[in-house]
Amino acid sequence: MERVMSGSKWEDLNMDCLVNVLTRVGIESLLLGAPFVCQSWYKASLHPSCWQIINFQKIERGPLACRGNATFVWLPDDCTEEALRYIADECPGLKALCLSYKLCHTYFPVIPELISKWKNLELLRLDRLRNMEKVFEEINCHCKNFHCLYACGAYIGEDTASAIVTFLPNIKYLHMRNANIYRESLEMILQGCKELVLLDARDCVGYECDDQLLKLASHISNFQHEGSSLFGDVEEYGHIDADSFDDTSLFLGPLHQ
Repeated sequence: MERVMSGSKWEDLNMDCLVNVLTRVGIESLLLGAPFVCQSWYKASLHPSCWQIINFQKIERGPLACRGNATFVWLPDDCTEEALRYIADECPGLKALCLSYKLCHTYFPVIPELISKWKNLELLRLDRLRNMEKVFEEINCHCKNFHCLYACGAYIGEDTASAIVTFLPNIKYLHMRNANIYRESLEMILQGCKELVLLDARDCVGYECDDQLLKLASHISNFQHEGSSLFGDVEEYGHIDADSFDDTSLFLGPLHQ
């Protein structure tokens, strides 16, 4: 369609209107579509507002480009170590980072090293992992505003639980759905993390909720424990569906508290 309802051309739209539109089109359009429409669309696509939330899982091919003002980055399975380091260097203002299981499993030794470059980090998603203690230690040292961890499907042993309490004592949002976590580890977290607002421990294997646990969790306004049991198979939870990213409120909510 050549003209908008007012009769003016698309390229003559007010810059603020163009930017508002392009913040909603997604990463693929920003990289491969909008910049090539016309000069004004190209300029609008460079606006910082268009690059605050970047979901590279939405694009199947094309350059892994990233603007330095990005605050929320979701990286794909085939991201290379070079690209991961590029994000660390070019996005120092990053507040939220979501890594797929395959990606963080492959480059897990590198992640603690990069944490020091994200001093504004508030939210991190690392699913189905073990031995996350070093990551938590680096967060404690460098990320003073950190308050939200996604560790869905992870193994939360006593060492990991102790590291959460020691290095993330002020955490507010802790998501451990489908995790393998024993009662002792859960009790340690409940007793040590007094600032928790939400603890998602649904569908976990290793504990059953009872009155004693509910009492320990009484300071948490949203304690989710449904579906957890002493024995069973932890549901496969490693793949993060890119389509679920369309509802960013799940992740952005904790960032705006």
